Amino acid sequence: MMWAQIINALLGIWLMASPNVFGYTGSARISDVIVGPLAVTFAIIAMWEVTRVVGRANVALGAWLIVAPWVLDYGSVIPIINQFVVGVTMIALALTRARTRSELGGGWRSLVKN
Repeated sequence: MMWAQIINALLGIWLMASPNVFGYTGSARISDVIVGPLAVTFAIIAMWEVTRVVGRANVALGAWLIVAPWVLDYGSVIPIINQFVVGVTMIALALTRARTRSELGGGWRSLVKN
């Protein structure tokens, strides 16, 4: 569903902005600045039906956002809550299934109509 990819792209933009909005620094900021652009990129690429599977990469990014506060030992509660909410939402949206409008691929058999 394209709306899920649009929201995931907006979540990536939010990740890039949130360190400045909430004023946190250190490893939490670095994680957000790295994951944000990747999430936007994967979401935009996944908007097209042929490349929709690329959106599944946001599952891994969302999982990272959930575990990163404990791996990188954040000092503040604000980035932990922010990354947890964004990570869970990103995973849920990346796992949504969109309806396929047409058959893609098919190899040589797709050239021969029965």
